[in-house]
Amino acid sequence: MEAIEPQFGTLTLLLMAAGAVAVLLFLIMKVKLHAFIALVLVSVLTAIVVGFAPADIPGVLMFGFADTIGSVALLVAFGVMLGRLLEVTGGAQTLADTLIGRFGEKRAPLALGVASLLFGFPIFFDAGLVIFVPIILTVARRFGGSVLFYALPAAGAFAAMHAIVPPHPGPVAAANLIGANVGLTLLVGIPIAVVAWYVGVMLVSRFLGARVTVSVPDVIFGEVEDGQDSDGQSGSDGADALARRTPSFGTVLTLLLIPLVLISFNTVLTTLVDSGVLAEGQAWVGFLSLVGVTPVALMITVIAAILVLGRRNASMATVSKILDQALGPVCAIILITGAGGMFGGVLELSGIGDALSGSLSDLGISLILQAFIIATLLRVAQGSATVALTTTGGLIAATVADAGLSDFKLTLLVVAIAAGATVLSHVNDSGFWLVSRLFGMDEKTTLKTWTVMETTLGLSAFVIASGLWLVT
Repeated sequence: MEAIEPQFGTLTLLLMAAGAVAVLLFLIMKVKLHAFIALVLVSVLTAIVVGFAPADIPGVLMFGFADTIGSVALLVAFGVMLGRLLEVTGGAQTLADTLIGRFGEKRAPLALGVASLLFGFPIFFDAGLVIFVPIILTVARRFGGSVLFYALPAAGAFAAMHAIVPPHPGPVAAANLIGANVGLTLLVGIPIAVVAWYVGVMLVSRFLGARVTVSVPDVIFGEVEDGQDSDGQSGSDGADALARRTPSFGTVLTLLLIPLVLISFNTVLTTLVDSGVLAEGQAWVGFLSLVGVTPVALMITVIAAILVLGRRNASMATVSKILDQALGPVCAIILITGAGGMFGGVLELSGIGDALSGSLSDLGISLILQAFIIATLLRVAQGSATVALTTTGGLIAATVADAGLSDFKLTLLVVAIAAGATVLSHVNDSGFWLVSRLFGMDEKTTLKTWTVMETTLGLSAFVIASGLWLVT
């Protein structure tokens, strides 16, 4: 679906977007209206105010909702199934114990972050996060304290890799649009992403975790205390049968590597085809790309987990019951995340991006700062980091071509765009709602923690890129 021709000036559109966000926060935080209802209501009202024809509004609403929920629903569903199997069989505990044994108890957050950086190279943010949730929560439940100590380093690592490092779609698209070398962007992006993660996420998470206490949510584990379920019965869902033989570290690691390897097929092959290294239409490329599509890769992983973890000690009926019970708590996560995508989609189609592009095309400032500012404003206005990356890349492409920059500076421009597309994640970003619900945070707490951390991550990456820009 295409955006409408803006009927208002850029300032008016931005004020409308700001007003919509303010109304949404008021309904959720003050009125205490359920987030799903509030998001749909404000999406409808915003679509009316910005000038969509009444007959077009249902399609406008479905644009963002269907696109978001179509991917998130499968990812969260398969992710929580895998997480529940890892939790009830002791696999998550095994992995947590091994990581802590290697890094030490005090470095547990660092261990989770480093593991997430490695897994985040080929895996998208949302997929990686749902895979790691049971491990994060297992470590947090073991050591106590705010879950932010453990959640933010891991989530921030996935966010950094997804925004800055190819073969993720945002940086690849931005690099292609401005003529940057994707391979060089990969080589430069990795160290910048790692340093920015340590400064903007790892150090900041210690500060936030010490000041904001968030208890371990029951989205994966259910209401479990001292080995008993919420009804006071031990192993009422058959979990006791599955926990008789704890899997080895090698078994758990192999299961987690399955989606890593499969998704790598898709991301790497897609990049090679787009760059012309591989010809399109080859059967083997198509097959490996199919099994590497994230939902398919996670489905294969869940089936492997059922065979390796579940069927060792329990019947298929028991395993199915456990998986079925795991899905209930995540329905709200899926719907709210989809509604967040709906709100972001309405803002995207309202023409805010086009209006900003026209108004900011000639700022008369340094090109790298211009790229960062444009990406930041687009990110804040419509929520999607990928849209902000691609739109900014297209907007400045002509100016970049005239500037005659070196390959290294072109790569730094991609990092600056990615940095701007990372900051200030808020209620029009579906990722905001995914993090909020997976870690049991209300909207105010998520703004105080996740939004702050995304901003420090983006600013850290921009500072590094700017420093390198000045000395080259």
